[in-house]
Amino acid sequence: MSLFTPRSRQLPEAAEGGAETEAQETGQQTVGEVREKPGWFGWRTRFPRTARGVTIGTTVLAAALVLGALLMPNRLDRMNVQAFLRLPVEAILLAGLLLALPRRARRVTAVVSGVLIGLFTIVKFLDMGFRQTLARPFDLVFDWILLDDATDFVRESFGRSGQVLAVTGAIVLAVAVLALCTLSVVRLTNLLVRHRPVALRSTLVLGIVWIVCFTLGVQFGGVPFATKGNTQFVANRVQQVRDGIFDAQEFEKKATVDAFSKTPPDQLLTGLRGKDVLFTFIESYGRVAIDDPAMAPQIDAALQQGNSRLKAAGFASRSGWLRSPVTGAGSWLAHSTFLSGLWVKNQQRYRSLTGGDRATLTSYFQKTGAWRTVGIVPGVRKAWPEGKYFGLDHIYDSTHLGYNGPYFSWTPVPDQFSLEAFERLEHGKENRDPIMAEIILASSHNPWSPIARMVDWDQLGDGSVFEQIKKEGTDPKEVWKSSKSVRTEYRKAIEYSLQSLTEWVERYGDDDTVLVFLGDHQPVPTVTGGDTNKDVPITIVARDPKILDRIADWGWTDGLKPAGNAPEWGMDTFRDRFMTAYAK
Repeated sequence: MSLFTPRSRQLPEAAEGGAETEAQETGQQTVGEVREKPGWFGWRTRFPRTARGVTIGTTVLAAALVLGALLMPNRLDRMNVQAFLRLPVEAILLAGLLLALPRRARRVTAVVSGVLIGLFTIVKFLDMGFRQTLARPFDLVFDWILLDDATDFVRESFGRSGQVLAVTGAIVLAVAVLALCTLSVVRLTNLLVRHRPVALRSTLVLGIVWIVCFTLGVQFGGVPFATKGNTQFVANRVQQVRDGIFDAQEFEKKATVDAFSKTPPDQLLTGLRGKDVLFTFIESYGRVAIDDPAMAPQIDAALQQGNSRLKAAGFASRSGWLRSPVTGAGSWLAHSTFLSGLWVKNQQRYRSLTGGDRATLTSYFQKTGAWRTVGIVPGVRKAWPEGKYFGLDHIYDSTHLGYNGPYFSWTPVPDQFSLEAFERLEHGKENRDPIMAEIILASSHNPWSPIARMVDWDQLGDGSVFEQIKKEGTDPKEVWKSSKSVRTEYRKAIEYSLQSLTEWVERYGDDDTVLVFLGDHQPVPTVTGGDTNKDVPITIVARDPKILDRIADWGWTDGLKPAGNAPEWGMDTFRDRFMTAYAK
């Protein structure tokens, strides 16, 4: 070995590796770290200023992305400048942790932290969407199935291409968020390590600032400057999962309690024997349609006209309010709550209910043997095994109503045709048994564009008459550009449903007709203006005065429009109240 061999080359490899590691841990730059990578085709070498600008810009964007993800609220109505002018404690703690960890653990922590921040961001996006449609955050336990329903809704409303674009866009966005958040955290981690002394001092100072501001409650624009929002966000989600696990056990216990389970069939619903009882749900018919100043005049006029027609035909009515378990969507949860007498607020409860033996209002009618029970469910377009659970002898879905006209956005069959089909297929038959029917009127289902309009009942035929009506209707893509136009179309849809139903009763109702109609839930927040009220109107219509006499002590309002101070009940209480009123 030459005496002139450099000393560094005489060091063992292990010592050399240790020196490099020590340099990296203490923030010193090694030769490899100082030298810039040449980049594709050596562009960094040829354009050093541009390369430096790109490096700085990329780092700034990475910091902005991570801070933006941590500070971004999970609801659109809180998305403002003040929301992003805060100091998140999670960023300070993460920086301190990364600086304290050894090299290998730091790399793993950086990647895991980036993925978690990306996942939090995706959940926040889901919360935004759910709050805009269901007025509540996304449920990590129960709501995954609703994503599939959402894609079906997009397909029916905007076509197959719209569905493909929406799903593709959602997947690309999710992947991009996860990848960018992870790469950003890794890049910022490398920056912290290269400038360890400065990073340590900065982290310590920011930590002290956060503690002081949090203790003093410092605010800017009414928003606390020192925030721990993500910590609370995670804690809420953990609690949500825990509640979901225990919710199933609680619900199963409640399902076993039924005041009528041991009542002999011949003693059930005796006050309605011989009557045709029709339980009719009007999609999205919520309190906002009656109370909102922008819609109230037209809806009031529709109710007054319907009331006048029914009075002229000899019918009377009384109305009240029910509180739905859902808002914006989730009709099946409201329907099952109304019929089962249980608060069915999520998909897990719905599955538990329909997989059990809890009797429903409709199945009690079937149990008596005094009624033929049928379902008019035009919104059902595929197998619906739950129909048997609800005690329906026969179900008419969208393919069995004889309709050959066009879809109106999501709505397969216009309400007027659905009611006429019920008359043709069941109610209008001679020498039949009394009928108990569950009827779903779907024309008022979101997105309310285009909307069918009334035609002469004798001209309905097979529904082809609606082809021209649809062509003259509005385009949902244009309507949803303005909240004002959405509210207008919603109001028109409710008017159409109410007119279809009241005209049907006027035309086909008789002394044995008992109609119970109600909304299933409030419409989406775009229509309600963010109001969290979940009330829906409910009305009972009959020509026989004895029917309404039995509910005289309910305190309901005469007519089709419930007064503002009319009784408000939970939707789950109606079944037992109704069965008690007509049990003698």
